[in-house]
Amino acid sequence: MNLEEFIPDPKTRALIEKTRDFAMHFFEREGTHGFSHVERVFNLCLHIGREEGADLEILALAALLHDIARPLEDVGKVEDHAAEGARIAKRFLLGLGYPPEKAEAVAHAIEAHRFSRGPEPQTLEAKILSDADKLDAIGAIGVARVFMYSGEHGRDIEASLKHFEEKILKLKDLMYTETAKRMAEERHRFTVEFIERIRREIEGEL
Repeated sequence: MNLEEFIPDPKTRALIEKTRDFAMHFFEREGTHGFSHVERVFNLCLHIGREEGADLEILALAALLHDIARPLEDVGKVEDHAAEGARIAKRFLLGLGYPPEKAEAVAHAIEAHRFSRGPEPQTLEAKILSDADKLDAIGAIGVARVFMYSGEHGRDIEASLKHFEEKILKLKDLMYTETAKRMAEERHRFTVEFIERIRREIEGEL
């Protein structure tokens, strides 16, 4: 991605790159919630944010920092990675001299990005981050991530398909922004086709 296309101000781009470097240090290994997921959410946020007229600076920072506490939750050190990530992000940005009201906006977006628990996103940027995070669980990327997770946790194909039906197929109806709703429709269609195909293969029809 050409960041200059979305963020023309060089000072803002420098802040974003510094934030990316900070965020990367929280991820010791790849996986379903590794830094590659963060990068994809970042890319989605900028594309959706531009279409929706969001503050791309706030959105970019929130996207890069939204999962920094996920590794801590995965090992049981914190209960809610969104809430803890918001605290870490706010402390980091304030330490750079970032305006408090902007740091608070970034923190809110991070705290509210998790669709399975509150708080509800109140700002456009928070809604877009939540949408982007959900979009990364649908479509070809979503299929890949489900089976990556299954490999990591010893889950078989049937259990993976159950996860699609119980969670992934519901995500398209949880989008906030019109841009994300359009993107979710296409990703959802692909996911449904994949599930139908793999079930036919399991039954020996193909």
